[in-house]
Amino acid sequence: MPKAIWNEAVLVESDDVITIDGDVYFPLESVNSNFLKKSSSTSTSPYKGKAFFYDVIVNDKMNRDAAWYYLEPEQEYEQLKNRIAFWKGIELQQ
Repeated sequence: MPKAIWNEAVLVESDDVITIDGDVYFPLESVNSNFLKKSSSTSTSPYKGKAFFYDVIVNDKMNRDAAWYYLEPEQEYEQLKNRIAFWKGIELQQ
């Protein structure tokens, strides 16, 4: 089952993943929200729309803006709604 791990903690584990442009997106409701803190950072993709970020916090260590999601993705990427992806050292395992 695919999962995302950081600092020896399993952030999310789910069989319901989609991969787009090399990024693995998990259902947002599957993530252990105890490890996430909303960030004020955003970015905009001309294809996917506006991305919002979470800081990942495990054992008092913070990985700033290490997860992102699209609140209202562009129509071509509607399948990203309510999904989250990870980067910045977050280990993805199949």
